[in-house]
Amino acid sequence: MKSYLLYPEKEWVNNTSYFDDKGIIQDLGLRILFMMAARDVIWENDEVKSIGMPDHFIEENFRKIMMVPLTCEDEIVYRQEILKDALAAEGFFREVYELTEKHLREWAELGRRSKEKIGSWDSLSNLIMDIRILRLFVNSLKRIKELFKEYEETISSRGLLALKQRLYQVFSDETEADLTRILQDVSFFVDSYEEDDKEHEMVNRPHIVLECSLDGGMKFQEFKLDELTTKHIKYRDPNSMLGKVQGYMNARTPDSVAIQWGTLLREHTLRIEFEAVHYVMSHTMTFVGRFNTFFDQLHLQSSFYRGAINLSHHMKRFRIAYCFPKVTARDMLRFDDLKEVVMSMEQRIEAVGNTCSMEDIRLLIVTGANQGGKSTFLRSIGIAQVMMQCGLMVTANEYESGIFPAFFTHFTRREDSAMNSGRLDEELGRMNQIVENLGEHSMVLLNESFATTTEKEGSVIAYDIIKALTEAGVKILTVTHLLSFAQRMYDEDRNGSGVEFFSAERLENGKRTFKMIQHAPELTSFGLDLYEEIMQRETYK
Repeated sequence: MKSYLLYPEKEWVNNTSYFDDKGIIQDLGLRILFMMAARDVIWENDEVKSIGMPDHFIEENFRKIMMVPLTCEDEIVYRQEILKDALAAEGFFREVYELTEKHLREWAELGRRSKEKIGSWDSLSNLIMDIRILRLFVNSLKRIKELFKEYEETISSRGLLALKQRLYQVFSDETEADLTRILQDVSFFVDSYEEDDKEHEMVNRPHIVLECSLDGGMKFQEFKLDELTTKHIKYRDPNSMLGKVQGYMNARTPDSVAIQWGTLLREHTLRIEFEAVHYVMSHTMTFVGRFNTFFDQLHLQSSFYRGAINLSHHMKRFRIAYCFPKVTARDMLRFDDLKEVVMSMEQRIEAVGNTCSMEDIRLLIVTGANQGGKSTFLRSIGIAQVMMQCGLMVTANEYESGIFPAFFTHFTRREDSAMNSGRLDEELGRMNQIVENLGEHSMVLLNESFATTTEKEGSVIAYDIIKALTEAGVKILTVTHLLSFAQRMYDEDRNGSGVEFFSAERLENGKRTFKMIQHAPELTSFGLDLYEEIMQRETYK
């Protein structure tokens, strides 16, 4: 039995993630998204009442799944369809996640990984455990079927409908009835060894009918189990007056024999009970085996959608609109009012959205004023691309892009004790790793790369590397203050070489709008604006 909630025809395995996924997480600030995905938002009258405690299982699996890119449009659409169902039927995924978590915990408590069967009577406890495990599986599967029935008007995705169909094939109503009856028939076996009769008014007792033939010396042979059921009778303390009378009457009944504890006949009777139950239960283990990894996968895969549901609530909490992105050609990048969701959630501010439409573009160069929102703009595209490529929604009114499984970020890092060389050497080392791992359909985001040396040297390095990569078919989006490099690329692009130029908008009074506009490269970063602003603040103090 397979879940198939993340891929159309395969379960989740430790798939290959982005190269340097830790670097991508650091550069784009994705840890905030993982943290938000792991925390419920509790609403009351459409207002946030409280934020739940983090679920580390959701956080870890959300990170793993988000860092493994989907490679084709159908996989992305398949996951988006299920996510739309999840957002429309939140209760379904919440209960499936909690049910599978409880199921796996109870299964582990029953000895899923420690059970050993050695010897006949040594396996007595294991037989009881098998009954309890079967009961656990039947109850869990019953509840999942009930959930599908409860949400049948809301669920429409291929993935969930196919899961429902597979479940009903393996665990049909007929199979459910048969297994429920078996559990009822053998319930006496569990009760007789695990429960204290004195705590119950009614107790379960076995009713076993065997057929056999007689051999020489009146020896029984060719046993056949004809009937095995559990009868519910009123409990009588054997030491009480009524219990003694009942025992006496049973001993005088022509077709019954009173069996006392500690006798050889009693031992044989228990053996017959064990063999009869063992025989019946042996035919159910194949059923349990079909679900051996099902609940593990369902728990893991549902955790991703639970995280996405939580993320949507945090977007609502911070008033961030989202859409389901569209996969298009790799030479196109188009979005409307795209916002940097990490900054919005981390700093609790309303981010400025940007709009862009580029076709037949292999290189985007962003220049302009310091503190104008250029890096935020680049991060917003990177975050949206990663979210799209794992089937999540994107914080924009519209977002269209191609798929780039080979996705890289190269952001300037602060110098720290972990660096074993100068900052330029460290930057060139990381760029060399990117070049060595470039594959088909690559996208690279560069943020202030090679700005740790002189403007002249940095411009030469940036030109040589970026020119070579774009000619090799790599799509590059870069934010830069290397004005000589930007101007050189602009001069060459007059012949139409597939380069687009954006600039951080700055009003005449020096105010930043944090909007990116199509503009020729700025020949200054307007650093004096920031100087004057700081001096004014000091003056007012």
